[in-house]
Order: sequence, then C-alpha cells, then structure tokens
Amino acid sequence: MINVIELFAGVGGFRIGLEAAKGFDVVWGNQWEPSKKAQHAFDCYARRFDKQGMHSNEDISTVDGETFKKLDIEMIVGGFPCQDYSVARSLNGEKGLQGKKGVLFWEITRLMRETSPKYVLLENVDRLLKSPSKQRGRDFSIMLASFRDLGYSVEWRVINAAEYGQAQRRRRVFIFATKNETPYVINRRSFDESQMLHDKGFFAKPFPVKEGISEKKKPQSFIMKKDLVEISDEFSMNYYNAGIMRDDLVYTEEVTPVEESPIPLKKILQSDVDERYYLTEAAIEKFTYLKGPKKIERTSATGHKYVFSEGGMAFPESLDKPGRTMLTSEGTVNRSSHVVEDPETKRLRILTPVECERLNGFPDGWTEGMTDRMRYFCMGNALVVGLIERMGKRIFELEKENVDGNQVELDLVFSETDAQ
Repeated sequence: MINVIELFAGVGGFRIGLEAAKGFDVVWGNQWEPSKKAQHAFDCYARRFDKQGMHSNEDISTVDGETFKKLDIEMIVGGFPCQDYSVARSLNGEKGLQGKKGVLFWEITRLMRETSPKYVLLENVDRLLKSPSKQRGRDFSIMLASFRDLGYSVEWRVINAAEYGQAQRRRRVFIFATKNETPYVINRRSFDESQMLHDKGFFAKPFPVKEGISEKKKPQSFIMKKDLVEISDEFSMNYYNAGIMRDDLVYTEEVTPVEESPIPLKKILQSDVDERYYLTEAAIEKFTYLKGPKKIERTSATGHKYVFSEGGMAFPESLDKPGRTMLTSEGTVNRSSHVVEDPETKRLRILTPVECERLNGFPDGWTEGMTDRMRYFCMGNALVVGLIERMGKRIFELEKENVDGNQVELDLVFSETDAQ
C-alpha cells in the first residue's frame, strides 16, 4: 500500500478516486476553512471516512512535521488554491527566500521537505499556467523551480474531464512530481520530452493524445533559471496544456486529446424531483436575461464609457451534452447555474445536489447532512473523481517498476468481487 497525505481535502474527492484505484492508504487528511465557524466540508470528510486514518481540521501552517515521522509518507495529494507565489530575499539576505505569507503552496513544499514523498499529485485551475496576467507563467515557473530544487521531476496536463468520458466539461491542470531517484524517472531518461508527453510519461497512458505537433503552437523548451527571486521578478513563459521538467530542462507542448464519449446530462438526472428545485416564473424571467446575449454601456472608474457584451448561453441546457463546469454558485439564480428541462414534467428546474455529485463522480448523497447551498458549494469546489481513479491506477503501475524497467509483484490483496 502507498501511504498518502491528502491536503485541502474538501469532501474527499482525491481519496475516493484513490480508494477506487486500489493500493492507497490515506493515513492523514487535512481540511480547514479559514475564518469560518462551521466546517461543513471537514465534517463531511470525517463522517465519510470515520476511523480511517487521521483527520485534521486545523490551519495547515500550524501542523508540525513531527506528525508524519512514523507514518512512512510516500505520496502527497491535494487541490490547492491559485494564489500569488512571488518570492523575495529576506531582509538581511542570509536567511534565504520568503514567499508571501498565507500562500498554501509553500506548505506543500514544506511538507515535501519534511516527509520526502516519492510522488506528489496536485490539482488547480488551468489559469495557473498563465498567472499573473502581467507576467504570464511566473507563478507556475516558481512552482516548477521549487520542485526542481527539492529533487523532483514534474509533468503536467490540462484535462477536460468530458473529453475522457466524464459527465462534466471541467478543465483543470494536474501536476505530477516524482523524486528523481525513483525507477520511473531513471527508466525514462532515454526518452525525449515529446515521447514522454505522447507515449511514455505519466499522463500519456490514462489520458492518450493524438500523434503530431501543433502547427499553430510550436513546442517550446528552455533551461529554468536557478534563482527563484530572478524568476519571481523577471521571468515569464507561455506554457501550453502539457509539459515536463527534468533537471533544469522544461519542455511544453500543446497536445490534442484522443476523445472518449462523455456522459450526457440526461444520464445523471434524477426522477421524481422535489418541487423546490423547479423555477418560478420570476426565476425563469431572470435566467432568460442572464443567459441571453447582451450589450450594456458602462462607465469605468476613470469616467471612460465602454460597451460590455457577452454571448448567449443554452437555455435550457442540452441534455445530450455533458454538463458545463460547475461553480460554487451552482443552484443560485446566476448565469453559470445549470437549468434543465425535466424529462418527466417538461418544466424548467435547477440541478439537485445529488445530480451535482454525479457530475463530479461522487456517490449519491455523499454531502448529505449539510444545507443544499453548502452541498452545491462543496461540489463546485470538488474535482472529478473518475480522473483521480485513472491517475491512481497509473501510479500503482509505476510503483511496480524496478530500475531495470521490469515489473515487480506488490503485496496488494483484492477481494474476489474486485477481481471479477
């Protein structure tokens, strides 16, 4: 079994996916919502994984590394927030670098130093690759350089879940870091970077891509600067949807997925839905306006007049397509909420909390025990479980490799039901 720490756990999406993949033991999970008395996500996590590992509801920055000394941590996972990763030298210049206080990525690197895991698997919004807007790619470059300095190789892919058979068009960047001395890294030194992205790397097998190189977006490679402060102050880079960093060499390429048929909305809808999810005439009128095309004259803070415009959205949603990206505001009267025509009643309604759980691949009723509003919020923050299951199976494949590339048998017991 691979012992895992789950950070920023939410209601446990990473853990559900890894447990479905088999071979992982989440021995410690942390979920803490700052400045909130009610800890709904943690309560759900602790309830669903009762007596399975340790559950932490505390500021991760206060967690002592001694906590993990006897846990033999081999992997860290988490969906962390996109923040400002800029760094600066300390005042006297002798204490090294200082990142901005409260940036949770630095807690990930702290725990990597303290536990030295073989694998790190992280998830973030895809705009991470382009942030901040005034210095494109700076934040991601700081992350890559930080992993390099800790002795890790890194691969990343932006994945649209619906393109790989899931029920939601949710785009997220996944980052997989591996210690340089692992057989996985050593065995692939002879393959070039493009081979890694298309065939031999971590994401290539569970999320295959088409052969060939994009004509419009030529692959780019560069040597990552050594100085984090120099990267923070000056460096920018246009990262594509896939890439790899080994030692100082960074290579990025725009890849095209080999698409699978997604799960359409009609497949995840419930029957006999409660009346409270149906729209009133007033709500229908408001949704019609919000989702329709519009051009509005506005005045900026400096007095400049301009026209704000946005295109129309499907209203109601097509039931033959997968859902759009679900946000934390799902279920409220706003432009991003899904509105469907119920197949049974032919009336317009919002999605139910269970349907939102299904969009992310969670078991029905997973978030029961909190208000509907919080259930929508938690699902808007969650990831698509089916993607993590695939990644988990891939990691377990890598775990079987010797340095010579041959497979070794691991002591993992499956039930007869699992084997069938």
